[in-house]
Amino acid sequence: MNVKEYISSGILELYVYGALTEEESAEVTRMMQKYPEVKTEVEEIEKALIELSAAAAPGDTESLIPAVKRLSQQEIRTETSRKNWSAYMGWAASLIFLVGLFFMYYQNLELRRSLQAVQVENAQIETQIANAREDAEKTRELLNVLRSRNIIQIPLEGQAPAPEAFATAYWDKENNVTYIDAADLPAPPQGMVYQVWSLKMQPLTPTSLGLLDSFEDDENKIFRLENINASEGFGITLEPEGGSETPTLERLYTLGVVSS
Repeated sequence: MNVKEYISSGILELYVYGALTEEESAEVTRMMQKYPEVKTEVEEIEKALIELSAAAAPGDTESLIPAVKRLSQQEIRTETSRKNWSAYMGWAASLIFLVGLFFMYYQNLELRRSLQAVQVENAQIETQIANAREDAEKTRELLNVLRSRNIIQIPLEGQAPAPEAFATAYWDKENNVTYIDAADLPAPPQGMVYQVWSLKMQPLTPTSLGLLDSFEDDENKIFRLENINASEGFGITLEPEGGSETPTLERLYTLGVVSS
């Protein structure tokens, strides 16, 4: 605030009356030293107060009148300052109220964000639980199938391109399904895919049973393929992505024959 507003604020009257704190009084003293008009105003207030005290003596009516006039002028100024203070207090209260509303809004926003994060986390956990249950159910069903007496197990040994490779075919003739356990096959290079073949030996006739898609994403590495053929053997080759119409024998990874 400027000097005029500072003088009309009412703080000088409180200074003269001794109603300010030490810090506030020190501030008024600094203002008096810096601005002569502030010092003059303080002296006027002090003078008016002294005159009013002297005028309170009995019978001294002549000196009382100018003192009262001076005090009246001072009271008018004080009343104005009080109104200013009331206005300031009103603005301050409004500001505090707005700050409180903003704080409550921010807290509510943070709470909502935390709640949403918890809900997302819970949804993810529920999905993981559901997936785990589904995987467990599939695993139980698969174990029941593989342990069935009607299943024919055919080991597929590694061939020249990959001597360490190994796979197992589980042929369910009754349901025309063949399961391939490819856990011991190396991951196919990018742009390549494993293709499974049903083989007739005399003459050698390969029939594609399908691709081992999503090889790296399948944790169990057990793949279910439809097989309506009278298979005499099974082979797995490495083919370009999308598969081939005929097997590439140079990339025959595993081969096994059905026992007679």
